Amino acid sequence: MARRVLPGFGLSLGYTLAYLGLIVLLPLAALAVKASGIGAAGLWKIVSAPPVFAALRLSFGAALLSAVINAAVGLLVAWVLVRYRFPGRRLIDALVDLPFALPTAVAGIALTALYAPNGWVGSWLAPFGIKVAFTPLGVLIAMIFVGFPFVVRTLQPVLEALDRDIEEAATSLGASRLQTFVRVLFPLLLPALLTGFALALARAVGEYGSVIFIAGNIPMKSEILPLVIVKQLEQFKYADAAAVGVIMLVLSFLLLLAISLLQRWSRRWAER
Repeated sequence: MARRVLPGFGLSLGYTLAYLGLIVLLPLAALAVKASGIGAAGLWKIVSAPPVFAALRLSFGAALLSAVINAAVGLLVAWVLVRYRFPGRRLIDALVDLPFALPTAVAGIALTALYAPNGWVGSWLAPFGIKVAFTPLGVLIAMIFVGFPFVVRTLQPVLEALDRDIEEAATSLGASRLQTFVRVLFPLLLPALLTGFALALARAVGEYGSVIFIAGNIPMKSEILPLVIVKQLEQFKYADAAAVGVIMLVLSFLLLLAISLLQRWSRRWAER
């Protein structure tokens, strides 16, 4: 009889469910119960309020756009780091993880100092009428910054594990570089790319510390949804804050569910 390193299935499953319930499900259930006290009409009234709706649109719209940008640029960066050898490659590879290690407040202050009208980059953009700090564009840049490593680190192991023989076979059959990438490599990379996209999206939607400094927090313009929740908590509107949190939770879950279904479809497509 083979020995198992971990406890039996029943005990392992019990620990798993207990941990998941205490750490994830119980807080979410408490949030839902707190928000249920205001009723469906009260929930709709809170969400449809112009400041909340504007913050909702900005948070999810900027998060989606930042995840798309990170998916495209992250794929390119991961490809360069895996497929090429050049001086400073390890330094660049280490810098990719910087948003992971940097406190979000420090990141927000650094981005604000960089893109403010008198900052290093902002002073060059100001003559062209481009304002980054204290605008929705600043929110987008902060979300791109915090979500970028997720795509690169998700794609790197997949790129390293790809067999070069399939590229050589496609080339020998007359495929161009573009055809080899689109028809051979991209279907194999798509599930990992979608995973990185989902992680970057989830991080951007819930990001707070690095965004509030560069956003300017102007209601109806550059105010994000997490800040709306914080303001409601400061005013002791706990039910209202819970209601907004539930809306964020539901929308995030639906987005992640859609991405999960797309991942399943992409794996089946790659296996054909």
